[in-house]
Amino acid sequence: MVCTGSKRCLAIAPHAFWFDDRSYVSGVSGGPFSDDEDIVVAAESCPVGAITVVDEESGAQVVP
Repeated sequence: MVCTGSKRCLAIAPHAFWFDDRSYVSGVSGGPFSDDEDIVVAAESCPVGAITVVDEESGAQVVP
């Protein structure tokens, strides 16, 4: 899926997500994050499922 610019992820985890000049998520800043739960909740809040979260240790996809 492609980001539609709802910015729900930014509202939940502003320390992690950044947007391009068209207001679409362009990437994730930094990482790994000290509060991974924020990243998971942000990904789950995406209305189009455009954010994928992968566990760094196991390589397993966590979201979606």
